[in-house]
Amino acid sequence: MIDSAPQVAERSGRIIQEVEKAIIGKQTVLRYIMAAILADGHILLEDYPGLGKTLLANSFATALGLSFRRIQFTPDLLPGDITGGYIFNRGTSQFELRKGPIFAHIVLADEINRASPKTQSALLEAMQERQVTIEGETMPLPDPFIVLATQNPIEYEGTFPLPEAQLDRFMMKLAVGYPSASEEQAILRGRRQRKQDAFHLQAVTDGAELRAMRQVVEEVTVDDDLEKYIVALVNATRQESRVVVGASPRGSLALLKLARSLAAIEGRSYTVPDDIKQFAVPALSHRLILEPDLWSRRQAAEGIIQGLLSSVPVPVFRNS
Repeated sequence: MIDSAPQVAERSGRIIQEVEKAIIGKQTVLRYIMAAILADGHILLEDYPGLGKTLLANSFATALGLSFRRIQFTPDLLPGDITGGYIFNRGTSQFELRKGPIFAHIVLADEINRASPKTQSALLEAMQERQVTIEGETMPLPDPFIVLATQNPIEYEGTFPLPEAQLDRFMMKLAVGYPSASEEQAILRGRRQRKQDAFHLQAVTDGAELRAMRQVVEEVTVDDDLEKYIVALVNATRQESRVVVGASPRGSLALLKLARSLAAIEGRSYTVPDDIKQFAVPALSHRLILEPDLWSRRQAAEGIIQGLLSSVPVPVFRNS
């Protein structure tokens, strides 16, 4: 049984190493996603098509030993296509529940911003409460339950901006990014050597062990000064003149959880300021509502967060 930070670090390293058999050259992205999984958070991947976002989600599900379902979001997708519903069975003359793809440990919401806001809102209850309500009946979702959503940049045709309330449910937003020339050649070499598109990954852990890893994360120490640093960073987003609406307290909680997860991944039972600084951009940038003249500028929110990291004093931290 996993019951210490070094054990979490060892198992997390093995999980990431297994995923790296399919995803080449994205060590930082994989570590961040592993931290979000340990923090029981949902992840939003925003990037151009063809960069391996779907493969990344499927690879993590396999390495974690969890069930996986993919939902392709389209303009005609309905809420019932996600949650499921009751279907009349002519043989038994009764209505039977047919569960939708949301009933899985890891759900890939692919190109989530191609569906209408009404359909996107069907995920809100699932993401926040870990349950769905069908015909007035509330049903719990599997534990663990993680939504890993992908979206195309908003300038792409046929996309709808995600509602702010839904964006706030994602613990972090990441970009996969293009591979370097050497990494792309390694991708080609691997495909040539495999002689097939499919990857054969092995389960490194399972749901019970993942829950034990999360319990270890809950025991990671956070100094009072580091809590004040988190609050100062988030409060600075609310005071920034270029920001109409700053990050909510859910952003503060996301920073706290992610910092503790990263500490455990690195084998520590305590957090340090760098744990917080690493996640400031992915945990806060998508929670900001900017001035209208900044809407068309890509990575404007990221630039604002980077500026705040330079201006907010970092506590002098000494682990006892």
